[in-house]
Amino acid sequence: MWNPTDVALSDKVGRAIVYFLGLIFMFLGVSIIADRFMSAIEVITSKEKEVQVIRPNGDEVIVSVRIWNETVSNLTLMALGSSAPEILLSVIEICGKKFKAGDLGPSTIVGSAAFNLFVIIAICVYVIPDGEIRKIKHLRVFFVTATFSILAYIWLYMILETISKNVVDVWEALLTLMLFPVTVVWAYVADKRIFFYRFLRKKYTAEKVVRRESHMEMGEADTNHMKKNHDGSEPIGIEGQENDALEKDLEEKRKNFVKLLQELKHKHPEADLQTLEQMANYEALNQKQKSRAFYRIQATRKMCGAGNILKKTLDNKRASIAEVKIEMAQEDTITRVFFDPASYTVMENVGSFSISVVRQGGDMNNTIYVDYKTSDGTANAGSDYHYAEGTLVFKPGEVQKDIYLTIIDDDVFEEDEHFFCNLDNIRVGTSEGMFDSNPYGPSAELVEPTKCQITILDDDHAGIFHFEDKEVNVSEATGVAQFKVVRSSGARGVVRVPFKTIEGTAKGNGKDFDHTQGEVEFQNDEVWKYIEINIIDDEEYEKNVDFAIELGTPSLVKRGNGSGADDHEYDMQNAIMNMTDDDQRIADLGLPQLGENTRIQVRIMESQEFKNTVDKLIKKANLSLVVGTSSWREQFTEALAVSAGDEEGDDSEEKLPSCLDYVMHFLTIFWKILFAFVPPTDIWGGWACFCVSICMIGILTGVIGDLASSFGCTIQLKDSVTAISFVALGTSVPDTFASKVAAVGDKYADASIGNVTGSNAVNVFLGIGIAWSLAAIYHAINSQKFTVETGSLGFSVTLFTLFALVVISVLMVRRKVSSIGGELGGPKNFKMLTTITFVMIWMLYIMLCSFEAYGYIEGF
Repeated sequence: MWNPTDVALSDKVGRAIVYFLGLIFMFLGVSIIADRFMSAIEVITSKEKEVQVIRPNGDEVIVSVRIWNETVSNLTLMALGSSAPEILLSVIEICGKKFKAGDLGPSTIVGSAAFNLFVIIAICVYVIPDGEIRKIKHLRVFFVTATFSILAYIWLYMILETISKNVVDVWEALLTLMLFPVTVVWAYVADKRIFFYRFLRKKYTAEKVVRRESHMEMGEADTNHMKKNHDGSEPIGIEGQENDALEKDLEEKRKNFVKLLQELKHKHPEADLQTLEQMANYEALNQKQKSRAFYRIQATRKMCGAGNILKKTLDNKRASIAEVKIEMAQEDTITRVFFDPASYTVMENVGSFSISVVRQGGDMNNTIYVDYKTSDGTANAGSDYHYAEGTLVFKPGEVQKDIYLTIIDDDVFEEDEHFFCNLDNIRVGTSEGMFDSNPYGPSAELVEPTKCQITILDDDHAGIFHFEDKEVNVSEATGVAQFKVVRSSGARGVVRVPFKTIEGTAKGNGKDFDHTQGEVEFQNDEVWKYIEINIIDDEEYEKNVDFAIELGTPSLVKRGNGSGADDHEYDMQNAIMNMTDDDQRIADLGLPQLGENTRIQVRIMESQEFKNTVDKLIKKANLSLVVGTSSWREQFTEALAVSAGDEEGDDSEEKLPSCLDYVMHFLTIFWKILFAFVPPTDIWGGWACFCVSICMIGILTGVIGDLASSFGCTIQLKDSVTAISFVALGTSVPDTFASKVAAVGDKYADASIGNVTGSNAVNVFLGIGIAWSLAAIYHAINSQKFTVETGSLGFSVTLFTLFALVVISVLMVRRKVSSIGGELGGPKNFKMLTTITFVMIWMLYIMLCSFEAYGYIEGF
């Protein structure tokens, strides 16, 4: 080891600069690999499962719920991701010193906790716009984590000073480690209010709040009350109430997305539904309550020139591995022959007409032969139509051939009749017409429809009028809906049929549909007409209302077929006066009549396309789809790209990267490319990325420990002072940016400061608990005692605990004071006062700890 005795000042300055720049470069590397680590955590904790909920009416609803409880994920994986460098530094230091206590790791944990609690909260208080406030939503959880964060450092002091001075026993170290799951369980109990009501008087047990995305503030009353039984036992039906809450949560999400789509459609009336879906997806993700992991990732990527992840990802949509489907195009080698269309309707007086047969696919240079012939249905060959039989020949390049048929006309009233034409016996010939003998199977085939139905309408009667269907469902997004009125058993003369709409559960006058009353007029030989009704689209997720359309008595306006003397205006009253009884009976047979379906029931349903869009938005409103990656190619593409770090919610034109964006990109491009080799988050549900990332953080943290010690040695700083200042600051920079973004962008303070206390507690329980447990067990096996000198650590722990109580008390006072009303923000004067106070507390902490380390003031 190099131990210089006389080093020139310039050499010291040069070495200090190199070590300092090396620390900064390594801190950038830790920030970027922590970004990958946080992405894995976000993907893991965002996993959902489907839960079947039964509504009171018996209907089953499938609801997607997150597998991870929010509080548990924040105190375990989220806190681990935020505190991984400090925790691993403590473990690596003690292992590197052969299980002897060091100053760098524990002091970094305490110094990082001080910076988080004092400086980060001070920044979050100040950045809130004047007059706005941010309150902690999960106040019970905050109380638990704040209490345990204070107790953690009190317990640390007790280990070092009171229980066994300067000695850490195995049970003390293991108990420190075990306090971590105790903290998690206790916070979960507070979040879910387990056993909460048993300790309150009866009048305070009137509510049972099931946590939803739209959480209520503590103390607010819910509309769903759950009271205890008279004997004091727990009420029944809790599972049903939780199911009801899940259903309400789903309905609330649907309403929010429906409202969002309606607002976007109003702002952008020219946009199609797909465009609106993309816009709504961005707005939903932008407004969605985000986790601390997301804000950490966003802050890191903006800091290193990767831009706004939310906009960038939505502008460049990707498909995950599970969603990508590769379809191989199959070569079309078989010729298919069929009728197109498969049915025809003709008048009895049509004479000759044609039906079409088409060929598709295969080699168009071949000649295709196919036989056809007619067959009877209710119509008979010879009396109703002429029998036809023959062979169609498709020459090379021909895609359609016609079959000509002839209908026999008579003057007898008849029901509508039909017959068929069938295709059979397809053959393939060469381009010269010679038949092809293919040993590998046929290269042409008949496909459905190979039978064509021809319906003959009698033209000797004015017709029978009716709806084609008795009931019909229409989408509210249809706009103008058409309902078919059919004229059968005759089509002679001009006939008018009155109609009107009748309200049911669907209301007219522009609410669900436009009330309509009028007539449809059938011209001579016209066999169907459409009634048009305007359906109102109010964009409901679920809709099921109905109304009816009713036909009135038809009236004959003009007789004849337009070709002879009987084509004249028809006066029914005068005609009846001049008829004999027999003539009137015969004439009545030819008058228009109503058929069986004179009333059609119309059911207005929700737009399936709109409903599917809402369902897709609910499924896609998952931030893990934004921060996650699906392939190494995507990761390398992102690593090489530089984007502008514009703020969320900026709807202006896309900005070009600034000079600072390019500088940060080139400073971090080495780390970006290196960590692009980390497995994508889509592999193993994010766990592969999680494990590799934490290993990388451990390696970089070990290097940071050596660089920090060398830097402190060069400028003659003790490890304890280096740890609480430079190292703690370097590991906390990404959290600072993340909390600042969260404070401004989130409507609550949980993501910005609510997790600070939890992270501080986790730092002690895991960072010191794991390291000291390993060392204590190692020394116990060797019949030795694990010695930890109280020194500067005991003083800094005590000082931090006192200052932490002051800061938390100030936050609670800000919440209770009516002129402020929240932990963050408030009037400008109060913001400035709070920010300056917290920053001064941190500076005082650093100064006092440094004075104690160098003996200027007496420690413990």
